[in-house]
Amino acid sequence: MAEDTDARRRRLRYQSWYRGCKETDILFGKFADVWLDRFDAAGLDAFEALLNENDIDLYNWLSGREPVPADLAENPVMVLMMEFDFAAAPDRGMGQTRAATDLA
Repeated sequence: MAEDTDARRRRLRYQSWYRGCKETDILFGKFADVWLDRFDAAGLDAFEALLNENDIDLYNWLSGREPVPADLAENPVMVLMMEFDFAAAPDRGMGQTRAATDLA
C-alpha cells in the first residue's frame, strides 16, 4: 500500500529532526518545518533523496566547506536549502515540548 502524502510528510519531518548528527538535525529540521508542507510529490522525492546522503557531506555542502556535487546541484530542494536562511527560521523541534513553545 502506498504511503499517503500527509504520512510521508510526517515521516520526512521526523527523519529531518532525528538524523543522528545534531548539526544536520537542526539544518534539515528547520528547513523541513518551513518547506515540507509546500512540496508536491516531486519535491518530497527530491527532499528524500537528500536525506539519503551522508550527514557529514550534507553539512559540508550546506556550510560551504565543500562544493555541492554536480548531480545534487540540480536537485531543486538542494537549491532551496543553499538559499535558505537557517538563522532566521523558527527554532522548533529538537525535543521542545508544546508548553515550552507556547511560552515563546
